[in-house]
Amino acid sequence: MKKITNLFWIFLFVGISLHASAQQKPTIPINDVVEKVQKYFGVFPVEKVHLHFDKPYYAVGDTLWFKSYLTHNLYEYAPSKIVYVEVLTSRDSLIQTLRIPLTNNGGEGHLVLDPQFVNQDNYRFRAYTKWMANFDNSYFYNKIVPVGDAINKKLGAEVTFNQESNTKTKASLQFRDKAGNLIVRKKLSWEAIDGWDPFDKGKAETDDMGRVTINLNIKDRNYLKNGQLIVKIDGDKLEPAIVGKYALQHALWDADVQFFPEGGDLIAGLSKKVAFKAVSSLGKGLKVSGKVLDSKKKEVASFDDLGLGMGVFQFAPIFGEKYKATITFEGGQQQTYDLPEVKAEGINIVLGKVADGNLQFGLLANDVFFEKHANAPFYVIGQASGHLVYAAQATLKSASLLINIPQDKLPNGIVQLTLMQPDGRLLSERLVFNDAQEFLNIEVKTDKANYAQKEAVKLSLFVAPKDTLKASYSVAVIDEAKVPYNDDQDLGIVSNFLLTSDLKGYVERPNYYFNTAHTNRKEALDALLMTQGFRRFAYADLLAEKLPAVQFMPEQGISLSGILRLNTGRAVPNGGLLLSIPSRNFRKDAYTDAAGRFVFENLVFPDSSKVTVNARGNDNFRNLVINMDQTFFPAIDKGNPYASDNMPNIDLTMKPYLTNSKNEYRTSILIDEIKVTGVQKKQVTSKEFSALSGLSMPEHRIEGDRLSGCNVLTMCLNTLLTGVTYDSQTMKYYITRSYNQGGRVPVQFFLNGMPIDEPSLNSIQTAEIEAIEIFLRDDLGTVSRMYQNDGVVSIMTKKNDQKKQPRMSLAEIESILPKTNIVDMEPLGYVKERKFYMPKYETAESKNTNDYRSTVYWNPNVVLDATGKVDLKLFNADGNGKYKVVVEGQDETGAIGRTVFYYNVK
Repeated sequence: MKKITNLFWIFLFVGISLHASAQQKPTIPINDVVEKVQKYFGVFPVEKVHLHFDKPYYAVGDTLWFKSYLTHNLYEYAPSKIVYVEVLTSRDSLIQTLRIPLTNNGGEGHLVLDPQFVNQDNYRFRAYTKWMANFDNSYFYNKIVPVGDAINKKLGAEVTFNQESNTKTKASLQFRDKAGNLIVRKKLSWEAIDGWDPFDKGKAETDDMGRVTINLNIKDRNYLKNGQLIVKIDGDKLEPAIVGKYALQHALWDADVQFFPEGGDLIAGLSKKVAFKAVSSLGKGLKVSGKVLDSKKKEVASFDDLGLGMGVFQFAPIFGEKYKATITFEGGQQQTYDLPEVKAEGINIVLGKVADGNLQFGLLANDVFFEKHANAPFYVIGQASGHLVYAAQATLKSASLLINIPQDKLPNGIVQLTLMQPDGRLLSERLVFNDAQEFLNIEVKTDKANYAQKEAVKLSLFVAPKDTLKASYSVAVIDEAKVPYNDDQDLGIVSNFLLTSDLKGYVERPNYYFNTAHTNRKEALDALLMTQGFRRFAYADLLAEKLPAVQFMPEQGISLSGILRLNTGRAVPNGGLLLSIPSRNFRKDAYTDAAGRFVFENLVFPDSSKVTVNARGNDNFRNLVINMDQTFFPAIDKGNPYASDNMPNIDLTMKPYLTNSKNEYRTSILIDEIKVTGVQKKQVTSKEFSALSGLSMPEHRIEGDRLSGCNVLTMCLNTLLTGVTYDSQTMKYYITRSYNQGGRVPVQFFLNGMPIDEPSLNSIQTAEIEAIEIFLRDDLGTVSRMYQNDGVVSIMTKKNDQKKQPRMSLAEIESILPKTNIVDMEPLGYVKERKFYMPKYETAESKNTNDYRSTVYWNPNVVLDATGKVDLKLFNADGNGKYKVVVEGQDETGAIGRTVFYYNVK
């Protein structure tokens, strides 16, 4: 794609010259319209975000990998360098926010689906930049990612609903236990709730196949929006009762059909296209056929959908007639819907055809409208991808007028043509898709067509040299037998940046419109554009100069700001502040301005890092108060339309994947809770402290009573610390095995979860020590990466009994009170770096292991060489069948591409 400038081109069209007396003078000159629209696009650039995931769904215990891409329409500004990724449950509860740094408009991230915190659910990933948060959040990136559970889940179920009437439905469930065995002849109780209160309940028993049928009475369809069916299977002495919860969104079938005349209106006497859209109560397209009848039951048009519940038909309406459409659904149901009212007069903009490299539009007016507005001026404004691409003043000399726009002058994506009167009133709109510009042609091949299990694969990527500007690509290879998925349902970088990111509402199967295997994809795409909302701005607001309020600027890095005041409330100018990040050994100072404000910019630190800001370097520091600015995030959009992508029956749909996941994590199944009666003495452990929660079990534990008679703690530690050696020269402690091999990375001491140095050890009263735990390994590296240590010694003190403590001195009281001139915090940092694990099977011994991987290769940062090539090496897993390769990428001009490739493993 050619590099985009502020303005592709503007074409001025003027009708055949008329006498001045016959022309109407425009209220708002077209030059003013052009100037205001250009000003908007120049001041408010459009940013879009895309996420490329390594696969379409996951299981609890997996690590989810993704690459973030940013595109923008202007190149004369500094775009955002941070992307936010939010993870929300199916009930719109926020559980995680990730901060992704961008380099050359790309960044990488991951999320561990921890079994202790993540349950089986349909999670929505929402991504945006802070600049995007200034505008409508309908244009944020949204994708549903189902997560199944083969580890924690105690109750599996396959659920289907069969509607019997408008208020009754049968729920058929088949239950299995955590081992996959059918739960037979078990009594259960159930209740259907509308979010909080039950509206139906009862009891039942499973049969010999673990099945049960529940008859639901649903008095109000609104109950189903947030409704759940809660089933409790009775337990016994050996097995406790187990509970399952299932969404009721699918309990009753319902449909809605809407009609969208091309250009916006049904105008008497004008034969135009009419698009229709048939959707279920969940927003999914429904297969339909239908016919349009007038008031005398005479058929004037018939139609069938194009495969996604959408289609187009054409007819010429008559003023005064009432038209209805009789729709027949795939299941045999029939319903009747009204078409929009016929207008006595009007003018619309319509698409003629796309041919010979031109988009041909027409202005069509009926005779009544033309007689009233003959020789009147009208404006036609076109915009695409945040650029003004067309502006014309047309004089209505006849009832129809043709406009040709060369496609090669337009960017790829949605082009919006708007017809307005000179006073700024909108009359008609038409959307059309342009794909005349070249995409990145990513060629993928392997050195062989067929491979064996665990065999090495040479994967080659090539992009023609003319397109090898600075670019970044992400590559995922999955075993499709374990992860079956229709690629049409996925949201790729092309379908996202060029389609869904510019449309309001839900787009089903977005990749369908870019899959060349579908012969009707262009007709289906045109039907989609005639039925979908598109409104990044309102022309009326632009002409009235009502511009959006900007709260956030494009972020260039992490910034922490605030205001320094005296305890009287007065701002302190030229006050000094020091920011420190102990985990990174980083310090930075700043000074307040005349209003007392300060800011620390372009900070780099991982998430969960402790950050301290203090003002103790000032002479009057005791009287200073630091007020940090709040961090604001956009509100959660409840009921997002992309919830239509929720997987209704995860256990059944993801069965192959969950079966493989059960094999992969068979040693990680969490045991059930065990209840122990009697008095339990609570043992203090290092797990209670967040800084040490990532450590595994300690190799050694020293109880506090072993320190009795010890006056100087370090003297006792020299002999008590098993596996730890003290070096008297460096006055440091080391892991013995590492020390004997020449390693000199010291042990890190912690006191009640806080890091301390060796000289501080003797200040600890040995009588107050509850226990000491020794960790010789840090498998996850959660502590060693932060403190650059080898091994951990955690000292835990006894909890003080307030009644036995002496009265505190004033100095002691001051020491425990929060200090207003020091602020400790853990702000949201960048996602921690982590590399995707790829085994190497280069010897016979290395192949002698099970490999259940479903993602066999993930690389979020593939860079081509000067010739446009790169060779990648990977090893297959144990799975047989097709392996799917998905490559996405973007170059520095914003050109994008996506390729799907398959090879076989036998």
